[in-house]
Formats: sequence, structure tokens, C-alpha cells
Amino acid sequence: MNVEQARFNMIEQQIRPWDVLDQGVLSLLALVKREDFVPPAHRALAFMDTEIPLPHGGAMLAPRVEARLLQELKVARHEKVLEIGTGAGYLTALLAHKAQSVISLEADAQQAKLATETLKRNGVSNTKVREGHGAQGLAAEAPFDVILLAGSVAEVPQVLLDQLKPGGRLVAIVGELPVMRATLYTRSGAGFSSTVLFDTVAPRLPGFAEHTAFSF
Repeated sequence: MNVEQARFNMIEQQIRPWDVLDQGVLSLLALVKREDFVPPAHRALAFMDTEIPLPHGGAMLAPRVEARLLQELKVARHEKVLEIGTGAGYLTALLAHKAQSVISLEADAQQAKLATETLKRNGVSNTKVREGHGAQGLAAEAPFDVILLAGSVAEVPQVLLDQLKPGGRLVAIVGELPVMRATLYTRSGAGFSSTVLFDTVAPRLPGFAEHTAFSF
């Protein structure tokens, strides 16, 4: 496989047509080596339009979804980011290149260790990966400029929204199969607004409550 040609094709044929037009994001996707974060058993899938299973559960999101989430967050160099769902650490690395610092919570201890090693090996030094589900956020480190839920939830807990700074943004994929929507929440003073960004589906983040079904 010609890796650089495959990377170029991923950007031009999958990501750009999915309304990812921010040149800073596109340049970053060319810089950060996605194949270095993919589990070795699935390396051939690194640039394909598909989720990639991780060895300890969960999956890397499809490249176009990762890129679109990154674009919508509009992370700035002075900002502090909380990511929930480290996974392979690829999105963590992308966020780190844009932010001042990133704290990432990963529910699985082995996956957290792997991601930490991969980030270090790829020279990403402004991140900390911690073991934890993330449904309660990280109040001790709050407030955050940006929070990303790198997977799907039935709804966003208020405790996470409350950990945003004024003007802060949170993006999550919200809903239940077959309908999930990437949604942007913005804090304005004591209030919050939400905007639906796009429809997609993503694996569930562990530790978050599901909707309770009532029978009558």
C-alpha cells in the first residue's frame, strides 16, 4: 500500500466531500499519522471509511466523522480540552495539536495504557490519559473550554455541561439507533444552547445512563 497516496485519497475522497473544508483541519489530517494509532491487526483499514475495532472494546470512529467533529469544535491554541473516550488516541492527538492541553478519560485500563504509549511514541506531549468512564466529567480540573464525547450517549449529563467555561463548547453524538445526531452545546452565562450538526452513528460510551423505558 502506498501510504501517502492512501492518506491523500482519504482526505480528498472521504473527508473533504463530507463538508470538512477547514484547511487547518485538512492539513492536520495529513500531518498526524492515523496508521500509527490503528491496532496492528487492522492496519490495512487505517484509511478506509469504516470504524475500526479496538482490542479492548470500542472502536475508532470513521475518519470523516473524526474530522467533522474536530472541525465543529474549532479548538484554539489557548484552550483546555476534556475528551471522553480516548480509544486509540488518534482524536486525542488531533485535539492536542490544536489545543493548549488535553485530558482524556478512557474507561478501559489497558486501552488507556496503549493510548498513552502511542501518544508518547508519536511525540504528543500535551495530553494526559486517565482511566475513567467520564460520565461525571472531571470536576477537579474544570472548567474546560472544550469537551468532546468521542462516542454516542443517550443524552448529555448536565454535570458535563456545567464543567464548561462561559463560551465553552461540548460536542457529542446523541440518540439511539437508528437515529443519532452529532450535537454542539454552547455555554452562554448560566444557559446553554444546542445545535444539531449532522446525522451519524457511533458506538456507545460506557458508563453513561440509557433512557428508561416505561410501560403503561
